[in-house]
Amino acid sequence: MSDVRLRFAPSPTGYLHVGGARTALFNWLLARKEGGKFILRIEDTDVARSTQESVDAILDGMRWLGLDWDEGPFYQSDNFPLYKEFVEKLLAAGKAYKCYCTAEELEAKRERALQEGRKPKYDGTCRELAGEQPDKPYVVRFRAPQEGVTAFDDLIKGRISFNNEELDDLIIQRSDGTPTYNFVVVVDDASMGITTVIRGDDHVNNTPRQILLYEALGCPVPRFAHVPMILGADKTRLSKRHGATSVMAYRDMGFLPEAMVNYLVRLGWSYGDEEIFSRDELVEKFSIENVGRSAGVFNPDKLLWLNAHYIKTGDPIRLAGLLLPFLAERGVDPTAGPDLAAVVKTLQERARTMLELADGAVFYYRQEFDYDEQAAAKFLKPEVATLYEALLAKLAALPHFSHDGIEVAFKEFCEEQGIKMGQIGPPVRIALCGGTTSPSIYEVMEVLGEAETRRRLERALAKLRG
Repeated sequence: MSDVRLRFAPSPTGYLHVGGARTALFNWLLARKEGGKFILRIEDTDVARSTQESVDAILDGMRWLGLDWDEGPFYQSDNFPLYKEFVEKLLAAGKAYKCYCTAEELEAKRERALQEGRKPKYDGTCRELAGEQPDKPYVVRFRAPQEGVTAFDDLIKGRISFNNEELDDLIIQRSDGTPTYNFVVVVDDASMGITTVIRGDDHVNNTPRQILLYEALGCPVPRFAHVPMILGADKTRLSKRHGATSVMAYRDMGFLPEAMVNYLVRLGWSYGDEEIFSRDELVEKFSIENVGRSAGVFNPDKLLWLNAHYIKTGDPIRLAGLLLPFLAERGVDPTAGPDLAAVVKTLQERARTMLELADGAVFYYRQEFDYDEQAAAKFLKPEVATLYEALLAKLAALPHFSHDGIEVAFKEFCEEQGIKMGQIGPPVRIALCGGTTSPSIYEVMEVLGEAETRRRLERALAKLRG
């Protein structure tokens, strides 16, 4: 076991977003690859917006993707005494100070700086203030260095430098006593021994401030890797207007977790020209250095292609288990019919999603169903009745009602009747499933079984005879 420790730290103000899921995946993969620990931390200090419903949605999304965590989930809201302790340490060491400027004064300073063409950073009014002002509310600011450079080697973007004179004296504690984001992140990562931080590149500008806080607290600075954002097809940041952005929405749309994981990891990371990876292969081959510097573009068609691959090659028994809730939505009870795994086998070659798989499976479990009007008008002619009768007799003589036996029977039947498969195939499909589109007739009959196959053919024959 190595000393490598990574974390995923979502805010519980909504569902698990596709971008957040990819960040979690990269952290999980690197932790698994390097034999380290993957920690889950819920950043719920925004009490007004944080909800238990969002926490549950995030945990459900993580579990669905198979991103198991080694420690946690930890909640920032449990750590307020610790944050208060660290604020006091910085104040006592002169590395932080109390700022008594009002919101109105700060806004006036900001507007004046903008009018004068200066960066609207805090001007340090209270930085060297002598004595306390016990009757006035205050925030606590970090005393940032005003000269020099803060730089770090980003594992994805390379060397990044910031002039300290551009950085503000960051507020680390608000006037109501609550700590701010940049401060609690540093305290948490330091106290949890986080060695590598992989996060979205919208955090790049936070990094120099956080590095200075690590140094002020006397804590080791972790390695940083900032992942480019995910864009929609129009090259703007991925949002609801591009389609679903919630990971669990894709589950409900019939996508498999392995397809989602495979797609998300390839959305920015590459390994030669390979497209499809098992989870073990991802752990073996993943490296943060192979994550690209440019934004990934979310392509629903590519995800659909991957999902179709995983359905096609999936274990029918597992797929059958995953299919149950989708069948329940359609009012189908698969216990009252053929073996569901056998049904899946006949459908998985063509299905792209679990929704399509469920739709395709319905006819197997319907005792009564309507025939497609256009198909019936075209193929269920009066002369088909005699073909149905002859076919029923042919099938009844089969010693074994199996795929191969059924196929042989149909070939012999066509020869005996002097017809082609195209003349008997569509009427049989209509009788079995209600339309002319279905898996192989031989597969369908084998799965339905002899008794149900006969019942459906006899039902169609009865309808033809009025």
